[in-house]
Amino acid sequence: MSNIVIMDFMAEWCGPCKMQDPIIEELKKIFGDKVEFKKIDVDEHGELADKYQIRAVPTLVIENDGKVIKKYVGVTNRKTLEKDIKDVLEPKKEPEKQKPEEEEQED
Repeated sequence: MSNIVIMDFMAEWCGPCKMQDPIIEELKKIFGDKVEFKKIDVDEHGELADKYQIRAVPTLVIENDGKVIKKYVGVTNRKTLEKDIKDVLEPKKEPEKQKPEEEEQED
């Protein structure tokens, strides 16, 4: 099973970060324990912000099994985040390619 983490890089002084909070709370209710949500204060965890190259807040990072899948800078709406999280949880399968039918050759 995949390990999906949403990292919410924020700062206490950041107005837009406070706008992102209720959206994150809604997503927690929707996805429950299928997704781990982490709130990361960039002023307290600068080394982590540097690791993920966070240059503005709020920034959200979706990770799956330790790999960054997507990054959002600025307040991101619930619909966009919900769709993208679902896409990670339930990847679309490629349709199987049909083998070309072999033609019978006449001798």
